[in-house]
Amino acid sequence: MSKRENKSRPVSETRKESAGKKKQYPMKKEGAKKQYPVKKEGAKSQAPKKPSVSKKSKPADGIRLNKYISNSGICSRREADTYIATGLVSVNGKIINEMGHRVKLEDEVRFDGRRINPEPMEYVLLNKPKGFATTTSESKGQTVMDLVSNATNSRITPIGRLGRNATGLLFFTNDDVLKEKLSKKGMERLFHVELDKNLKAGDLQKISEGILIAGKKVIIEEIKYVADAPKNEVGLRIKHMGNSVIRDIFDHLGYDVVRVDCVKIAHLTKKDLPRGRWKILSQEEVELFNMLR
Repeated sequence: MSKRENKSRPVSETRKESAGKKKQYPMKKEGAKKQYPVKKEGAKSQAPKKPSVSKKSKPADGIRLNKYISNSGICSRREADTYIATGLVSVNGKIINEMGHRVKLEDEVRFDGRRINPEPMEYVLLNKPKGFATTTSESKGQTVMDLVSNATNSRITPIGRLGRNATGLLFFTNDDVLKEKLSKKGMERLFHVELDKNLKAGDLQKISEGILIAGKKVIIEEIKYVADAPKNEVGLRIKHMGNSVIRDIFDHLGYDVVRVDCVKIAHLTKKDLPRGRWKILSQEEVELFNMLR
């Protein structure tokens, strides 16, 4: 056999052996659509996972200082970085120059010496019923914070206090500048006080002139008998912000306080505000606080 014949034989045999036996490629069935991975019912998407977020970026760990300043309305984030670098910003009394520093909402952040707040300013007036403590502590049972929980998302707190069984107006805000102003100068409040017995005219005079309690003189703006009511009911106007000062005054003179109701705070009254309800103050009502002396 020639070399040519010799070489052609294996090829022929190979072809015979492979006849009808084609190389197996993935073939699309007639009429079938191209097969893509099918998502099983209830299965999660197989899309590439997003890069995991570091714990530092979680809200619980605060927000970047430049965003905090920007949210307060002072300036843009880019400008805030410049102010931070120049030492105009402090956090909890410490000047911060670090870019990317994170702060929490409860931190005290000051810009050029003035405290700032990244939340919108909110002002809420509540007509408090009995049985609610004036505190932000959750361990005290029912509190006034439960009553205003739906008023705003901002972290408002009460200014001044009312005893658990006292009723009437209570003012809330997250405006730290106004809080500081009122804590220094006081906030005039008018109370309707009912005693266990008639208040003597001489004791009324003592209270109006200011009385010494535990060595400290308690100043009263005004005290009067309530018109067309028994002599055990008085109207008491006072700037003191504590919740026990009224009882201290009358205890000192030998009277028991039966009922205390705050009927007015500065220019704010209970008109159209039923017991247990709150309202957001108007811009005009808020601006009148700036006129307080």
